[in-house]
Amino acid sequence: MRKPLVAALFALAVAGAGTAPAVAVAAPVGAKPAAKAADPTLKAVSLSGTVALSNCSGSLVRFPNSVDTDPALVLSNGHCSSLMDPGVVITNRAANRPFSLLDASGAQVATLKAAKLAYGTMTDTDVAIYELTTTYAAIKSSHGVSPLTVRDTHPTAGTAITVASGPWKKLLDCELDGFVHRLKEGKWTWKDSIRYTSACQTIGGTSGSPVIDQATGEVVAVHNTGNENGASCTLDNPCEVDERGNVTVRKGINYAAQTYQIPACFTTGNQLDLSAAGCTLPKP
Repeated sequence: MRKPLVAALFALAVAGAGTAPAVAVAAPVGAKPAAKAADPTLKAVSLSGTVALSNCSGSLVRFPNSVDTDPALVLSNGHCSSLMDPGVVITNRAANRPFSLLDASGAQVATLKAAKLAYGTMTDTDVAIYELTTTYAAIKSSHGVSPLTVRDTHPTAGTAITVASGPWKKLLDCELDGFVHRLKEGKWTWKDSIRYTSACQTIGGTSGSPVIDQATGEVVAVHNTGNENGASCTLDNPCEVDERGNVTVRKGINYAAQTYQIPACFTTGNQLDLSAAGCTLPKP
């Protein structure tokens, strides 16, 4: 996974150990032309609604069925909360974490506070969802910022996307290159991860950034890792494993955890319900 922001700033790398057998080193994923802002089918993606954590990125989000009076939520990575062991799932744990809310220009307009970590895991996926102490309506009224909507359907390859990093105040444009059956990094395994084309060159501190579909402005994934030096299946060097167990390494290529599964697990009032119909997130 991407190193935390502080580690990135001081260039402290943590080396992984071990390699997987029969590793194929893939040619770089080709960088496809970035979508042009003038294209009338694309929305203008900005930093509005992104947040900066102490060590990562994140975003103020809502689900398709959320309402303005619901408690607001922030989406980030599970590893931005803590390095949870495989099999660990955290639900509704009290938290007092601050988030710096940004507007479209990247200026900080507010400090939001978490009431709890509603859901967090690094099993099958790498996500954390925090419930805040305020509502979407109050944030919009006081600060003029609206949440991003998390799409509840699977994205498609070839989609023009933007990785929006709050701490770095950067918008990285590329395309969704494809999907990875299993993405392995150290002791963690993630299912059906998104792989970007090479134009999205993320760095430490970008973890937790929303991956935004440029055509709809919706969140389709949350950025979580990239292969930094070509090692195989080690920390900061994830490898791809296909249905037959074949391992492929793509140096310099970056990945995200999909988020379409999340909305079904939050019901009335933005409350987590892992027993809800259609909820497939890992359970404690």
